[in-house]
Amino acid sequence: MGRIDPEGLNLKDKVVYINRVAKVVKGGRRFSFSALVVVGDGEGTVGIGKGKASEVPEAIRKAVEQAKKSLLKFPLKEGTIPHRIIGKFGSGTVIMNPAHKGTGLIAGGAVRAILEVSGIQDIVAKSLGNHNPFNTVHATINGLTNLKDPEAVIKLRGRGEEEAQEANV
Repeated sequence: MGRIDPEGLNLKDKVVYINRVAKVVKGGRRFSFSALVVVGDGEGTVGIGKGKASEVPEAIRKAVEQAKKSLLKFPLKEGTIPHRIIGKFGSGTVIMNPAHKGTGLIAGGAVRAILEVSGIQDIVAKSLGNHNPFNTVHATINGLTNLKDPEAVIKLRGRGEEEAQEANV
């Protein structure tokens, strides 16, 4: 899926992780901060960004700017995802299953933050393998970008309207 222009979108941002990094120099330690932030419009658009600075608010601001540049769109179906998907990045794996209305958002940590800002209300997700927030966020984004819209797949396979309606029943 292509990149999306952030202009005109009502984006919400959420800080996933803040890390304090110390660099040892002659006079002692120098501290800097890195922030991992996700942004989304609540309608199937989401982006992630990482910012580094000597102060936390500046790191968050940089991360939000980067996240707005990396917006991606994915299909939603009645508040959940259209089908089961597994996202992988590095040693992190995220399994996401669609859920019935009223189930809620069942996910932990970094996965939950992405799903909240993206507008998914009903989903069951599980993070496996590495629990590094950076890899988990990338694995979740990988899974969401690989989602396929059912109508688009039916058209791609050349089926008719009648068969598409039968598949929905």
